Amino acid sequence: MSAGWFETVAQAQQRARKRLPPSVYSALVAGSEMGVTVADNLTAFGELGFAPHVAGLSGKRDQASTVMGQQLSLPVMISPTGVQAVHPDGEVAVARAAAARGTAIGLSSFASKPIEEVAAANPQTMFQMYWTGGRDKLVARMERARSAGAVGLIITTDWSFSSGRDWGSPAIPERMDLRAMLRFAPEAVRRPGWLLDFARAGRVPDLTAPNLADGGAAPTFFGAYGEWMQTPLPTWDDIAWLREQWGGPFMLKGVMRVDDARRAVDAGVTAISVSNHGGNNLDGTPAPIRALPAIAAAVGGQVEVVLDGGIRRGSDVVKAVALGARAVMIGRAYLWGLAAGGQTGVENVLDILRGGIDSALLGLGLCSIRDLSAADVVIPDGFGRVLGV
Repeated sequence: MSAGWFETVAQAQQRARKRLPPSVYSALVAGSEMGVTVADNLTAFGELGFAPHVAGLSGKRDQASTVMGQQLSLPVMISPTGVQAVHPDGEVAVARAAAARGTAIGLSSFASKPIEEVAAANPQTMFQMYWTGGRDKLVARMERARSAGAVGLIITTDWSFSSGRDWGSPAIPERMDLRAMLRFAPEAVRRPGWLLDFARAGRVPDLTAPNLADGGAAPTFFGAYGEWMQTPLPTWDDIAWLREQWGGPFMLKGVMRVDDARRAVDAGVTAISVSNHGGNNLDGTPAPIRALPAIAAAVGGQVEVVLDGGIRRGSDVVKAVALGARAVMIGRAYLWGLAAGGQTGVENVLDILRGGIDSALLGLGLCSIRDLSAADVVIPDGFGRVLGV
C-alpha cells in the first residue's frame, strides 16, 4: 500500500480538511439552515443493522449492476457536483478514476470541466442539467452533451434556493481575479499542498461553468446561478418534454415522495434518484434511505431506482440495495478522495466501497448483490418515512 492510501472515507475527509483552504472545504460539507437533513443522511444508515451468518458463506461475490443501460462493475456511480476548486484536474480526474474502476460518472452542468473533456476520459458519462435558461438553451446544451458522447441525461429539480446556514455560508468569490486572490491568499499559503497542485498546473481555480457557455464565454458560477433562479420553474409537462427531446436514458434526480415518483413514471423517465440534494435543499427533509423502501415498492417495477445521499462505506451501499436501489450515487465521498489524492484518491474511495460491499455480502452469506432483500437488513420500528401517500 502506498503512503497516500487511506482505509476509510472518514480518513479521506480528514485529509481533505487538512489539505483544502477552509473556504473550499466548508463548501463541500455545507448543508442548509440548521443542518438537520445533512445530519440525518448519515445517522439514518447507522440505525440499520445486519444479522450475519458464520458458516456456509459464499466464496464468490458478484457486485455488477446496470443503470440506464450502463454496465457497472459495482453498484456505485459518481454523482454530479457543481463548480469545485478541489483539484486542478477536477472532474476529468474523477472521470478517469470512475473509468478505471468500471463505473459511470454524472457531470454537472455547473461543473468546472467541459463535457467534451470528461466524456473523452470516461465513455460512461451522463450529463446533468438544471431547468435553467429556457427551452432553447436547454436543447442546445443537451445536444452539445449528446455530440460529446453523453450516454444519459440527468435532470435535477429538487432546489428551493435555501441558502442560509446557521454556521455561515462558505466564502465563494464571483471570479478568481487579483482582488480575490489577495483576499484568499492567507488561506492558500496555509495549504501548501493544494497551492502547489494548482501552481504545477499553471492556473488558478476556475469558478466558471463551461457547460453553460451557450456559444459564448463561460458564465461565472454566480452568473449561472442567477439565471437558474430567474427561470420559471418546470412543470411535469416540461419534464416529459425534455425527456422526449433527449430520447435516450433519462433520470429525474431529487425524488423523495411516492406521488412524485409515480408522476415521474408517467413522464416516461428511465430512472429516478431518491435524493435530498445532500442536505443542501429544504432542511427537515428526511434521509433518502428512509424514503427509499416506499418509493421502490411503488415504482421499482416500472423504472430504475437509485439512491443518492449519505453513502460513506460499502455497508451503506448494501443497505440501500437491500431496500430497493439498483445502485447508489456518491458526492462528498469522492470529492474528499479527489482532495486527498487526485485521481488515485477517487480510485481509493471506490476501492473502499467495493471492499465494504464484498465484506457485507460475505457476512450475509450472499453471492451477488442481486440476491439482497429487506430481509437482510435489521430495520427498527419507525425508521421509514412514507411521503406523498
